[in-house]
Amino acid sequence: MAAAGTHTGTLAQRLLPRRGVLERPWIRDGLLVVAGTLLMILSARISFPLPTTTVPVTMQTFAVLLLGALYGPRLGAITMLTYIGTGLLGMPVFSLGRNAWTPTPFFGLPLIVSSTAGYLYSYPLVAALVGWLANQGWDRRVRSAIPAMLLGNLVILLCGFAWLAGATALFTGTLDIPALLMAAVVPFLLGDAAKLLLAAFALPGGWLLLGRR
Repeated sequence: MAAAGTHTGTLAQRLLPRRGVLERPWIRDGLLVVAGTLLMILSARISFPLPTTTVPVTMQTFAVLLLGALYGPRLGAITMLTYIGTGLLGMPVFSLGRNAWTPTPFFGLPLIVSSTAGYLYSYPLVAALVGWLANQGWDRRVRSAIPAMLLGNLVILLCGFAWLAGATALFTGTLDIPALLMAAVVPFLLGDAAKLLLAAFALPGGWLLLGRR
């Protein structure tokens, strides 16, 4: 794995030309945030229901990991906060066309405070973590990109599980850990493995193409 300080800059920063209006950092960063938010919205539209949980499988995990590595910690986290903010404004940007205030089967609570909200809240943290690792050069080779994406994916699952466990204990007074794992973690392992591998191969491929240019 690359040592800290060996590499500087993210792939998005290197790919985006710095000419004309794009010489201004706030314009360049703003365009990246908008593009990343749109990618998150589109990835949420690609969803598949599972019989064992109310949380659908989406491409959002892939998008979070990819954008974190592409954008770096600061811009990656800002993009995720912007995405969540659009849902808070009532826009149907989450999976199944929902917004932050859509009632859920969990006691009729809005999505933003429901039993599955932990996944959403993990996105800025994951983008910042994967972005920081990318800044250290972990996205340059597959053998280091896979651990970076794996760490990010583990944070998503941990936040989702912890939030579900807390919400379940608060509203039902019970805490069945095996059942919670079957609801919040196990159904997503296979799909998450495929998505993190896809992201892990995409970033080094991008750097390779950039080097050939």
